[in-house]
Amino acid sequence: MSVAANPVIAQDVAQILQQPLPWADLHGTTVMISGASGFLPAYMVEVLAALNRLGASIRIIGLVRSRERALRRLSHLLDAGLSLIEHDVSFALPAELPRADYIIHAASQASPRFYGSDPVGTLEANTKGTSHLLRHASDSKSRSFLFFSSGEVYGIPVDGSRPLTETDFGFLDPATVRACYGESKRMGETLCVSWAHQYGVPARVVRPFHTYGPGMSLTDGRVFADFVADVVARRDVVLKSDGLAMRPFCYLSDATAAFFSVLLRGEVGRAYNVGNPAAEISIRDLAYLVAGLFPSLGLKVVGATRTGSASTGYLQSAISRSVPDIGRMATLGWLPATGLEAGFRRTILSFDSLIDQ
Repeated sequence: MSVAANPVIAQDVAQILQQPLPWADLHGTTVMISGASGFLPAYMVEVLAALNRLGASIRIIGLVRSRERALRRLSHLLDAGLSLIEHDVSFALPAELPRADYIIHAASQASPRFYGSDPVGTLEANTKGTSHLLRHASDSKSRSFLFFSSGEVYGIPVDGSRPLTETDFGFLDPATVRACYGESKRMGETLCVSWAHQYGVPARVVRPFHTYGPGMSLTDGRVFADFVADVVARRDVVLKSDGLAMRPFCYLSDATAAFFSVLLRGEVGRAYNVGNPAAEISIRDLAYLVAGLFPSLGLKVVGATRTGSASTGYLQSAISRSVPDIGRMATLGWLPATGLEAGFRRTILSFDSLIDQ
């Protein structure tokens, strides 16, 4: 995907900046983002860079594990106030790291493909990394600290028939490898609340549910990414399960507006669900929706068996349904606006603008 001249991303960023948020609070500040080139935080970097092109004078510092990989996603923003620092936040931060007015901690392995192959690395970014950055926020007297948690902190819901509020929790067995993600996100949240309570760090938490959009990896094994990859490759959409699991899908620009809402308006020490309960769909129905978005391609849905989960490290979820209650986000003035058909169409076009619409 060509990022620098991608019209879908440009349109999304412009739409995000139309949100009635206190953007001026960011003017002249230093914003530090860990995992800056990742799928979710990269859109926040795009928005900050767009603000700079409008005269905001924001110093954007991206902490990344690989500068080379980060440049593939963000090189077009180096002339808009972005600088990259190569560092793994699981290790102690460099002594010369600049202070930051805003810190966004989004460095995390978020794909089930990594939970089996690198559970320790998954754990440490969410625990040690969070601790290191909270200490830096305290030393910097930061105005806001935003931790990217996950809807996976809820585990297997006790009652899957109703949306999950931020005070609901289900079953999560800590003595399993897959728990490396959900349990470490839980600990990351507790670290945020503890630093807020004991040291006054203005920490806030977002819990993204299933999010999709331009820039997402098409090879990380998640089923909705597989479906998009199939369409971009002009091949039939492959369904590797019975497809009965229900998932709510939130388009990336909607989610990004929510992240900024919590960063700038959220209550200290609180967690906020970020998702689109109005866009809940079974995996099977999603396969047919995606396959039919571009009729000229003549794609259909075919069945296959998921293979090699042990060898690839991909660990599937046992959750059949998990949908967020977003009432707390609504109190900040945020609601998602992008439906499934429009969102997945935009996502596919961001990877291949030549598809006959």
